[in-house]
Amino acid sequence: MVQFYNCHPYGSQHIVPLKQEPELFCCGRDCVFVACAGACRIDVFAVSQDLCKFFCSINTVGEVRQMRYSDVGDYLVAIEEKTQVTSLRAYVNWRCKSTGNSRTSVRLVGLMIEDPLNGGPRDQMDIIEMPLSDSPLCISCCPVQGDLLVGCKNKLVLFYLRHLSLPSELSALDFERSLILHINITPVQIAFCAGYVSIMMEFEVLVLKLLPSPKGAAQTTPPDTNGLGQQDEGIIDQAPSVPSSPFESDDFVICREPMELCGEEGRLSGISVTVESIGLTKENLCFQVQYILYRSFSPDFAQVFSVEDTRLHSLQLLPVYRTGIPTSVEDSAATHNKELLSLFCFFSMPHTGYLYTVGNSSALISMYQYPEKSQEATLTPQFLHVITSNSLQCYTARCSAAAARDGDPYMDTTMKTCPPVTLDVCALRMQLFIGLKALGHFKNHVILLTKAKEEDITERETPKRAFCRRTGSVKQRTPPETEPGWNLYVVNTIPTIQLYKEMVEYSRKYETIRTQSSIHLLSEAHLLIRAALMDRGLTESTEKEELLTAFRESCGYLGDCYSRFDTKFSHLALPYYKMSAFSMSDILSRGTSIIGGGGEDYGKGFIFYLKHSLSEDLDDQLSEELAAKVLQIFSTTEPVQLPHALCSTSMKNVSPRTAMDYLQKLDATHPSVVVTLAKAAMLLKMQDLAAYRTEMRRHTEILMVYGFMIEPRLLMYRRNGEIVSTELAIHLKKTQPRLLVASVVALYENSKIELQEGDLYFKVLCEQHADEDRIPQLLVDFWEALLMACPQETVLQDLLFKLISHYICRIAGRQPSDAKPLKMTEELINSCSHYGLICPWITYMVSKEISPDNDSAEELSKLQSLLCGPSVDIASVLPFLEPLQENSIAALSVHVLCATRLGEYEKSINKLLDQCPEAVISYATHELKDASQVLWWTKLLPELCSRIRHCGSEAHILISALRETLSVVAMELDLKDFLNVLPEDGNAIFFLPYLLHHSLKKSVT
Repeated sequence: MVQFYNCHPYGSQHIVPLKQEPELFCCGRDCVFVACAGACRIDVFAVSQDLCKFFCSINTVGEVRQMRYSDVGDYLVAIEEKTQVTSLRAYVNWRCKSTGNSRTSVRLVGLMIEDPLNGGPRDQMDIIEMPLSDSPLCISCCPVQGDLLVGCKNKLVLFYLRHLSLPSELSALDFERSLILHINITPVQIAFCAGYVSIMMEFEVLVLKLLPSPKGAAQTTPPDTNGLGQQDEGIIDQAPSVPSSPFESDDFVICREPMELCGEEGRLSGISVTVESIGLTKENLCFQVQYILYRSFSPDFAQVFSVEDTRLHSLQLLPVYRTGIPTSVEDSAATHNKELLSLFCFFSMPHTGYLYTVGNSSALISMYQYPEKSQEATLTPQFLHVITSNSLQCYTARCSAAAARDGDPYMDTTMKTCPPVTLDVCALRMQLFIGLKALGHFKNHVILLTKAKEEDITERETPKRAFCRRTGSVKQRTPPETEPGWNLYVVNTIPTIQLYKEMVEYSRKYETIRTQSSIHLLSEAHLLIRAALMDRGLTESTEKEELLTAFRESCGYLGDCYSRFDTKFSHLALPYYKMSAFSMSDILSRGTSIIGGGGEDYGKGFIFYLKHSLSEDLDDQLSEELAAKVLQIFSTTEPVQLPHALCSTSMKNVSPRTAMDYLQKLDATHPSVVVTLAKAAMLLKMQDLAAYRTEMRRHTEILMVYGFMIEPRLLMYRRNGEIVSTELAIHLKKTQPRLLVASVVALYENSKIELQEGDLYFKVLCEQHADEDRIPQLLVDFWEALLMACPQETVLQDLLFKLISHYICRIAGRQPSDAKPLKMTEELINSCSHYGLICPWITYMVSKEISPDNDSAEELSKLQSLLCGPSVDIASVLPFLEPLQENSIAALSVHVLCATRLGEYEKSINKLLDQCPEAVISYATHELKDASQVLWWTKLLPELCSRIRHCGSEAHILISALRETLSVVAMELDLKDFLNVLPEDGNAIFFLPYLLHHSLKKSVT
């Protein structure tokens, strides 16, 4: 469906000063090339915004039948005919003709003059002959690389453009015939761009992609239905064509059924493609063919009965490049800097045009229904220009919408959006001309060739009567002596900003009745600006700033429309407002000025925008009046959003009294824990602590944790990327720290915050941001609470290391405690599996030196419990033990515990005998079991005897330990083995009782 509007995309126009009737033309960069009828000459005209003047003439070898200009390489290529022989020639360095230099060299493709005349390539034009075994039918130049594709009967020949370096710092262009595509059709028109090949027949279009394949790789091709294989080019060309039908002849036109095949389904079209690599500079370069699109039509006899007037025309591949890439003036640099973003294919039937996106896949974007039979069309990123016999028509294009989605993965999210590619196309203008024959376009110029019929000329030359104002008489106007029936016009399109403003003004006609037409026109204006910003030639300038300003303005207009109109796309108000760069205050003011009334006038889109904007941490604080306006809007439309809106950082200036009034009404109709907590926060701001305590007693602690989980901003919010504590959280830290810690743990468990954010939050809450090394007790309580929640393994190890490091710092006296811990060791052991029971020998050791009132006693017992638990990797803990010197019983207990967990029992025994011998028997009784029991008589007994020898009778602690050891050994060993482990120099009176006791026990047994 096409929407019709009466805008003015075309501005001034002027006539190309031709002296001879033009036969055909092409254009590009800054020139128009005109081939005159019956002359072997191409006239070149330089075109600017207000002027078109003669530039130079290029003498050709034959009459020009078709020509194309390539911006990359700045060359002109033409199909010429002389004495009924058709040939292909390229004209290089033709601009030197403007100086009046007539020097011209003619050479075959691939052959260069090795020692050119001084300054030769710079001031002479080169004509490059490209011999072909078949007559060329059509040509196309790649806008990205400058390569040339030539269409012949049953084949396409590809020439690579080469930039050659010559002696004396000279350069030249040449071509290399590199590839032949053998096909079983005769192309009428072709297009080539960045490896994509589009072929048009009378009623069929095929789009292919050439993919380089590894050397020697097999080429995937469809069955060769016409006997075309990898043979010599001349042999293939000489093969006679076999009619596919006994009825096919010049008297019949075989019409196929309309068909659309996308992707590899295109192989079912019956068109076979065989690739033959014939390049000389790149040895054995292989290619594979990927089918992108096949489309066939039946003749369009809607208004005509001639097959010639119903065929396809205007095949085109349009590239859109990725912007932001630096460009160079030099052609070679510009070639390498072009990065293709999107590619579009256009072709047209007489009454319908088709626009496809063809990347790695194909999709139909738009269909253009013309009101009358079209003759030719040309596509640009912004417009589709179409000519009929008597009018120039301008339609909008969806290229920028598709390219925007190809280039930005965040498109169509809450952050960014763009009008859909399925948006109905729009006819902006139909401008009358007489006898339109051909159409061209470059930059902001549309080139038109008109050739009026004899009756049009006769009618134009008929003398007309003119009224003379002075005498009041009627005079006869004398016709000119000669007035040609042809003209070549240059029509300038108006600046993008000017057309954008006209479309915006036009859309206001539909504003009051709230139809889709307003959104449609504003979407067209938005796409117009977006396409202009995608222009690769756009540089940092005043024009770009104007376009960016208009882009943001158009986003604001679209946001206004979607915020007011209740459509299924109302949610688009959010991304459009975001892209407009307007603040929330600006948008609220815009809404008030446009809508004017109460909240009931605001549409779903505006409410959607308001909810999302208030839920984000924006540095955009509303005034007290606008904050009250927000509360009024929500109280009318969605009252349950009131407590959430009040938690927004943008509502910081809201009046607490006004907020309480709205919350009281909501609590009466929709009571909830979130409403209660929001009221408590407002009461704190009002410093009404009695009412605050009343509200906080309305719900249990677990329900309040649930309320904080629903609305975390009651406790924290972000400002400039940093976490900030609320006034309610600061108050809870003093009065209900358990509730605060449990709430933050719940936020972490429900993925509302990350672990690092929780750490930072408690540091900021406890005002420790200036001293990062100091760990507040509330943060330690948070870690312990998280450990009780059994987190994932990766987080578990991180928490364990943090807690162990903190406990060690506290034991070493490096950091004093700032508060009493929320959980004692016994509570952690009972409720958390990561904390283990403390070994009896550790308790015995610590009781000898540390009293329960000691500042670090609780941290020591927690550390010991963690080390006794199942989750700690002792080997990874050893580096953390460096601050603990073994000069105290507390530190010794930790070191001995770690050594024991690592299986270093002998080392532990030595440490205990050195510093705490009274605990050695308790240690041995608990640890030396099973496989390590042998250490009683192989390590402990000999070590005790040795130390007693050196200490004498004064070592009563060691002697007591020896007695306990002998009792255990006597029970475990046989009499003979027991005798063997006793020291030879021992006192018989001391050891005899153990021997007798051992004998009696064995006898009883």
